[in-house]
Amino acid sequence: MLAAVIHGARDVRAEERPEPQLLTPHDAVVRVVAACVCGSDLWPYRGVTPTRAPHPIGHELVGVVEQLGDEVTSATVGDFVILPFSLSCGECQACLAGFPAACDQVTFFGSTDRGGNPVDGAQGQRVRIPLAQHSLFTVGLSEDEVEARGLVPHLLALADVMSTGLHAATAARVGEGDVVAVVGDGAVGLSGVIAARLLGASRVIAMSRHEDRAALARSFGATDVVAERGDDAAAAIRALLDGNLADAALECVGTKESMAQALAVVRGGGRVGFVGVPNGGPELPVRRIFDRNLTVGGGMASARRYMEELLPHVLSGDITPGDVFDLTLPLSQIAEAYAAMDERRATKVLVRP
Repeated sequence: MLAAVIHGARDVRAEERPEPQLLTPHDAVVRVVAACVCGSDLWPYRGVTPTRAPHPIGHELVGVVEQLGDEVTSATVGDFVILPFSLSCGECQACLAGFPAACDQVTFFGSTDRGGNPVDGAQGQRVRIPLAQHSLFTVGLSEDEVEARGLVPHLLALADVMSTGLHAATAARVGEGDVVAVVGDGAVGLSGVIAARLLGASRVIAMSRHEDRAALARSFGATDVVAERGDDAAAAIRALLDGNLADAALECVGTKESMAQALAVVRGGGRVGFVGVPNGGPELPVRRIFDRNLTVGGGMASARRYMEELLPHVLSGDITPGDVFDLTLPLSQIAEAYAAMDERRATKVLVRP
């Protein structure tokens, strides 16, 4: 089968790999209908996270169940499913508390399972899914129905970016009437705009310098766009809010600068939800947080939990998170998919096997 393999910085290739097989009674094999490239995939692509040996890559997919291990009863062959980017058992303390991303057995695409068996990357034609009993999330529609209704991109967004945006807003305790600033205009930040509105924010300020992304943020419910950075950003928000700052901020990038920005634009007693993968050296100034009574929370999103909350909104058409995809390419052109995102020629690329 064809699958994406990263060999090093700016070196991702579509290569032939063995067809996945059931290795344990808890596995499933899923035929990939669509996958995508994530902003966090760009960290190894750019060499920020070193690639010590070639390995499969990608962690977002929707597909159809083709095989099931004997212990998997949560789905049937032929079901259309979404896979969260982290695979979990559903039974440990963290899972039962609603944090499957912190599962005692958490397993990631492109790594190995708890038995030491390799796990495929999501950017391929088929994938073996460990911990399938809890990780498979059935949609309740056939593949034909999903395709006919144009739902593929919107369901795929739930595998990571939309769930991550909701995690940021949830961690920031966004509620009715809040003013929320969103730091980051990538797919997660744009999803954060949707999430803030879902949770009742009355005003959402998207921090963006790109006209196309700012326009998409407005279509998702952003009421204002601020292009300024640093001290100028806080001043710009005060100008919008009659001298006030935001009640909450969503940090959706993962750098020192983006965290500083999020902390700067919230009022005393405000909240920051952070979900940007911390590869750029973000730091928390504890004394400043103490002095201003700020609450900071977040981390890796438990997509499996949020998918249940978000699916009805997608099926009803209340939200269209798949609009973050502005380029679709075949798996055979995976190198171009990465280059387009790296060079900011695309916000998010959908990949069809």
